[in-house]
Amino acid sequence: MFRGSSFHNMDSKGRLIIPTRFRDVLKQSSVDGLMISKMDAALFCYTFEEWRKIEDRILSLAVKSENMRRFRRIFVGGAHECLLDKQSRILIPPSLRQYAGLNKGIVLVGVLDHFEIWAKENWTREDENLHNDVIKNEKLRNEIAELGL
Repeated sequence: MFRGSSFHNMDSKGRLIIPTRFRDVLKQSSVDGLMISKMDAALFCYTFEEWRKIEDRILSLAVKSENMRRFRRIFVGGAHECLLDKQSRILIPPSLRQYAGLNKGIVLVGVLDHFEIWAKENWTREDENLHNDVIKNEKLRNEIAELGL
């Protein structure tokens, strides 16, 4: 499982070193790399096994609404295979870097079954927005309380 967050730098070619704690999870996978797609102004990174589960769930959906077709088109159609090189780096494709606004400073955020790559500025804004939402939104506070937190 992917957990925790940390700040990193991406080099000028778009390469990012995957931290050891995330590499340890990837070593349990059959492929030494990730499937990366875009959502919520960030990049979502999955092992190949987790990605297959997502594709299977998408294919099995009984609902074939216009919104799901659009989502599938962007999320699956915009996904890229990114293999680790010998230095444990991935090369993030330019289209994904542009979508997420990635420059040098980035944040990796573990979210259990995947991890996310955020531009540092976007992550700071997301963190502040959630904090403000928790303060203002009773429904959200109740949902969090149901977790026992």
